[in-house]
Amino acid sequence: MGTKTKPNKPIVEHIFTADPSAHVFEGKLYIYPSHDLDHDGPSNDNGDQYAMEDYHVLSMENFDSPCVDHGEVLHLRDIPWAKKQLWAPDAAYKNNTYYLFFPARDHDDIFRIGVATSSNPAGPFTPQENYIPGSFSIDPAVLVDDNDKAYVYFGGLWGGQLEKWQTGTFDPNGKEPAADQPALGPIVAELSDDMLSFKGKPQEISIVDENGNPILAGDEDRRFFEGAWVHKYNGYYYLSYSTGTTHYIVYAMSKNPQGPFVYKGKILTPVIGWTTHHSIVQFEDKWYLFYHDCSLSDGVNHKRSVKYTELHYNEDGTIQTIDPYDE
Repeated sequence: MGTKTKPNKPIVEHIFTADPSAHVFEGKLYIYPSHDLDHDGPSNDNGDQYAMEDYHVLSMENFDSPCVDHGEVLHLRDIPWAKKQLWAPDAAYKNNTYYLFFPARDHDDIFRIGVATSSNPAGPFTPQENYIPGSFSIDPAVLVDDNDKAYVYFGGLWGGQLEKWQTGTFDPNGKEPAADQPALGPIVAELSDDMLSFKGKPQEISIVDENGNPILAGDEDRRFFEGAWVHKYNGYYYLSYSTGTTHYIVYAMSKNPQGPFVYKGKILTPVIGWTTHHSIVQFEDKWYLFYHDCSLSDGVNHKRSVKYTELHYNEDGTIQTIDPYDE
């Protein structure tokens, strides 16, 4: 099913969708969102309101065609290691295979990252029996680079548990750094050739200002919170992410996929609702930002809807800030 979509309008309205990872596969746009359930459970900093249980895949031939919902492609019940909360996923193509990367809580309530595979970008996807060894936290985003190396970026504070992994093992009492200390960065790991494991130990990414100084934990307009995404443009790697508490999508640039990344500015100003999560993709000769807000649910945080808008670069490679409600 589907209806023609317009910029800054929900691309589907029959289900609540969030955290869109957009890719061009086989000449079409495919969007891999999380699927918000319509429920009235508790809302808290641990993210209990985000009780998602399955994934759908959406696709569009182009922006003048309907958005098609390919239905449920993976469900919690099919994943042996996972207990609950199928949060923001991403997809990648390599080895003539489509890979769906996703976070979920294991049976000890610790977030891990799993992988599922398919021969079709629209799924259905078959999960691996276990999560990626050494994986933790949330929001996997995968970049298959021009040299065919693949990297997964992940991590999120609070519900995403990133601050509990600072010692290298899970510490349930782990806290965020003090405001005057460097902020926790997202995590990067190079993926094995079969895309199912890490080649080496995951490393924290350094995000610095124009003078090379680390972004501090108290700098909530610029520090990493969750929702990392990496894309390439004119030889640069762009790391974009959500600032969480201040509700911006911001970005940093590097010549190296593993950083350090230099903070550059804001991509998206705050949307209706608490969370903000996005992806950036080139389709034909233009660039687009996919994101979500809660306009369809009148601001209910766990009933979000995916939208998109065109993204514009300046001549120096910086990105122009987008106001999601400036139509």
